Amino acid sequence: MNMDDSSASYIHMVHHLIEECLIFNMSKEECMEALSKHASIKPVITSTVWNELEKENKEFFEAYTRNRDQRATDMEKRQRIQFRVNANMREKGNKD
Repeated sequence: MNMDDSSASYIHMVHHLIEECLIFNMSKEECMEALSKHASIKPVITSTVWNELEKENKEFFEAYTRNRDQRATDMEKRQRIQFRVNANMREKGNKD
């Protein structure tokens, strides 16, 4: 196998691992950190491949980012509601 084949194969592997990160709803930064920690892939490599994927799949990544942002907003709402419920329960407990 020559150098070009091994480089292409490495990039293909990073591409596949990024797809795994997407399945787990990770941000680019989270993916860079995970691949660095668990697969010893330099963050600059992950970032470069991610950027190329974004260029090639612009609509997908725009929707992915919107979906991640919406999930974060939904999670914050749930946390605020849970906080209020807990505060109300503590308040009621103190009155009894």
